[in-house]
Amino acid sequence: MINILIVGSGGREHALGWKLSASPGVDSVYFAPGNGGTKNNVDVKADDIEKLAQFAEKNRCLTVVGPETPLAMGIVDAFEKKGLPIFGPTRTAAQLESSKIWAKNFMKRNGIPTARFEIFDEAVKAKEYAKSVNHPLVVKADGLAAGKGVVVCSNQQEVIKAIDEILVEKKYGSAGNRIILEEKLDGIELSYIAISDGNTAYPMATSQDHKRAYDGDLGPNTGGMGAYSPAPIVDDDLAKEIQQKIIEKTISSMKKEGIPFKGFLYAGIMISEGKPFVLEFNARMGDPECQPIMVRMKSDLLEYVQACIHGNLSSLPEISWDDKSAVCVVMVAKGYPESYPKGEEILGLDVEDRDSIVFHAGTRVESGRVLTDGGRVLGITATGNTLQEAISKAYRRVSEISWPSKFCRTDIGKKGIVVTK
Repeated sequence: MINILIVGSGGREHALGWKLSASPGVDSVYFAPGNGGTKNNVDVKADDIEKLAQFAEKNRCLTVVGPETPLAMGIVDAFEKKGLPIFGPTRTAAQLESSKIWAKNFMKRNGIPTARFEIFDEAVKAKEYAKSVNHPLVVKADGLAAGKGVVVCSNQQEVIKAIDEILVEKKYGSAGNRIILEEKLDGIELSYIAISDGNTAYPMATSQDHKRAYDGDLGPNTGGMGAYSPAPIVDDDLAKEIQQKIIEKTISSMKKEGIPFKGFLYAGIMISEGKPFVLEFNARMGDPECQPIMVRMKSDLLEYVQACIHGNLSSLPEISWDDKSAVCVVMVAKGYPESYPKGEEILGLDVEDRDSIVFHAGTRVESGRVLTDGGRVLGITATGNTLQEAISKAYRRVSEISWPSKFCRTDIGKKGIVVTK
C-alpha cells in the first residue's frame, strides 16, 4: 500500500485524487493545499517545494503534481534529488508549457506542425509586424498566465491593444516580457493528452475544452469553462496522425535533445483543413478535461503513474476506457476571468445524486459552510450512454446548486452533438 500526495487545489487535483483513491494499491490520499471538497488537506502551498518534500518524505508518499507552476519551478528535480517518487516532468522538460517561445522553437526545429509565428520583446516592432501582415493574428504571452495569456484577435485594433496590454502595461507581469504573434488558424479545437515515461506515450481519452467565457465561444479566454469526452471529431485516422506526428514525435525529440518528458503531455490541437496543428503544449493534465477523462478511465491510474516514474510504461497494455460519454460543466463566480466576488455560501451540495460527481476547485470550508474561494468554483461531471444524456445530467445537477454570483455556460458539449449528426 502506498500514500499519495496530490499537489494543487483545483478541480483537476480533486479528480486525480478521486481516481487514485479507488486504486487497491492506495492507502491514503493527501492534498496540498486542496480545497473545500477534498479530504486530508495539508496546509502547504503548491509552490512551497521544500515543505512539500518534507511532508512526502515523512508520510512515505508518491507525489502527483497537478498545476504548472510547481513544475516550472522544478519540483520534480528537487524531489528526485532527495530520492522521493514523483510524477511529472522536470523543470527543463516543463518548458514546453512554461515558455511558449521555447515550445514554438522546439516544434519548428523538430518538424512538429504548428502555426507560423514571430517573436517580439518591443511593442513598436510588434505593431509594425502586425500592420505588415494580411492574415489574422493571435497574441501570446511567453510565460505562464494561468491559461489567460492568449488573445485571439479578429482585427488589427485588437492586436495592437493586446500588444500594449502584455508588453507595455504588463498585464501578466514578467510572463509578458516577450510575446508571440502567431497566425490564427481556423478550424475545430480539441485537447489531446498522453501519459509518458520519457520513451513511450499512451493516449488518454480524447476530449474537447471550452476556453471562452460565454456561450457560442464568445468572450475572453479562461482556464476552461467545461469539457467533454470523447471528442467525436477524432476518428481513428486522426487519432493515429496526432499520436504519431505530434505526441510520439515530441517525446522522441525531447529524448533526442537530452530532455526526456515524463508525465502528462497535453497538446492543444487545431484541426484546420483536416490536418492537426499544435496551438500549445501543457506539461500536465488539463483542467477541466481531467474530470471527464478520469470518470471514463477504467484502468488503474496508479499502475500507469508508477510505470512512468520507473520508465517501464511499455510493459503495460494501453489504457482502457468506458464507452460512455462524460461532460464537465464548470460553475464560476460571475465576473471570471476578470474580477469576481469570494466568500459566498454554496447551497445544494448535499443533494444526493448518483448520476454526477461534484469536483471542487475554488472552494473553502469555514464554520461548516462551503464558501466560494476562486473564479472557477465547481466542476459538475456526469456520464451518460450518449453525450446528450451526459449533458442533461450535468446541467440538472448544476440547477440544484446555487450561490449569489453563480454563473456557467449553457452550451457545454453542444458542439460535440453537432459533430455527431
